[in-house]
Amino acid sequence: MDSTERGRPNDHLANERTFLAWMRTSIGIMGFGFIVVKFSMFIKHIMLLVEGQITISEVSNSGIIGVLLVFIGVLTAIMALINYKRIKRQLQTGNYSSSNPLTTFLTVGMVVISVILIWFLYRSI
Repeated sequence: MDSTERGRPNDHLANERTFLAWMRTSIGIMGFGFIVVKFSMFIKHIMLLVEGQITISEVSNSGIIGVLLVFIGVLTAIMALINYKRIKRQLQTGNYSSSNPLTTFLTVGMVVISVILIWFLYRSI
């Protein structure tokens, strides 16, 4: 392969933009998880004020879901960095392949969390 085809600046810049997009996604997922946890705490305090008592099992599910979302966000950030480094190395050697496990991981993780949230919301109706 010709040296001009290895790691053109546009390819490296595109790789960096993709990495930054994954980081924004990671921050969004973690932020959503934080909001879910804080909302769970808010509901717990409201129930404590209104009823004077609270059962932990009623609100702990949303807290767990929020923590899982934050965890998925952290894993997304880690996998984004690994993917960025892998593609950078491939561009420098001129041997690029477009296999990306990050999208599969994120899709499966978000589908699982969405199903859990739907089940939790359906159960609370």
